[in-house]
Amino acid sequence: MSDFYHRFRAEVAAGGAVDEAVSPMATRNGKATGIIMIALLAYLAFKNPWTFVFVVGLLFSVFLHEVGHFSTARLTGMKVTQFFMGFGPRVWSRTKGEVEYGVRALPLGAFVRIIGMNNVDEVDPADESRAYRSQTFPRRLLVITAGSLMHMVIAFVLFFGVYTSGGRQQNTGISTIRGLDTVNSPASSAGISAGDVLVSIGGIKVSDYNSVAGAIQTFSVGESVPVVFEHAGVRQSRNIILAAHPTKPDRAYLGVMADDWGWKHLGVVESVGQSVADIGTTITDSVKGVAVALNPMNSIRHLTKSPEATLETRPTTVVGISEFSGTVGRSDGLKGVLVLLASINVFVGVFNMFPLLPFDGGHAAIAAYERVRSRKGRLYKADINKMVPLATLVVGLLSLLLLTGLYLDITQPLG
Repeated sequence: MSDFYHRFRAEVAAGGAVDEAVSPMATRNGKATGIIMIALLAYLAFKNPWTFVFVVGLLFSVFLHEVGHFSTARLTGMKVTQFFMGFGPRVWSRTKGEVEYGVRALPLGAFVRIIGMNNVDEVDPADESRAYRSQTFPRRLLVITAGSLMHMVIAFVLFFGVYTSGGRQQNTGISTIRGLDTVNSPASSAGISAGDVLVSIGGIKVSDYNSVAGAIQTFSVGESVPVVFEHAGVRQSRNIILAAHPTKPDRAYLGVMADDWGWKHLGVVESVGQSVADIGTTITDSVKGVAVALNPMNSIRHLTKSPEATLETRPTTVVGISEFSGTVGRSDGLKGVLVLLASINVFVGVFNMFPLLPFDGGHAAIAAYERVRSRKGRLYKADINKMVPLATLVVGLLSLLLLTGLYLDITQPLG
């Protein structure tokens, strides 16, 4: 237990990684696990290509997060000893200069090891001047926030790239048919198909979901109404007899699912402004989302199937989001997956700056606290030992959320 505590404390101090002895058995286990992970990714690529694209994009985002820490640490003169993709046993590693680069078996994240993250992180006296704790406040703040800042850069690039090439999903002002309720619906029997644009129903102009529903309910079951629509850009008209709604026989029924959402191309300048605006909106939503995600009562409500449990408060994991990305990909293709990935990057960037260990935000909060407590000629150094109990509670809460989210993702998939 003592060894576990010291290792946990060291990992919190170092930001998630400590040096460990490498045995032949551990290396073999790591390679075996790595092969299994590669096989699972290959199977995923075969079963659901869109989910595979999302997962690869997420892993690349994690890699760039660590590149942010790594590059700013090196730029500010700090000593970096490790750069690993994944956690768990080593699959492969190579040392170049003073840095060990490598891959570990479980693709659940990545880490960069910077020496001297705080007062309990042991450092060779000869390297003390290159330790994180020995740097100025601006340098420490830059390095520790660089990962989250990188997520914002990724989100901007993805938003901008999609908006200029594939468009932005927004109100188009036209009512496009997304699907037909049944093959025998009045609309499908009249030759209307998904992708057609509704112009008017019974002489009433329509432009969105509400106007379509309202126009249909203006008429009675069995009444014949003229429906004007565009198919492949050609305007057509059909007189269609409205049927009875399958679940509400007293209501008229056309049998279409239509709305005014679509992909609208934006110019370069407009895409820049819209990308920045969408990042700002997503940051605001993410701050609210973090509060929801860290509330254990939401997990309890969903596990007990409480009436108060809603989709907005449901905990989820990368498994659930990845499964949902497959649904998005089938609906909107690559541009839909990339926009989802951009939004996830913003959320991860915000979540990572939560001001408690073991998040990067916890290290940033310590740096800010030390700066406030320091006086001229006397530098204040926070004692990480006093923060380990709280960090333990945070890790326990995260474990609860992970297990709950994973259970719900498997038993009640989002996609």
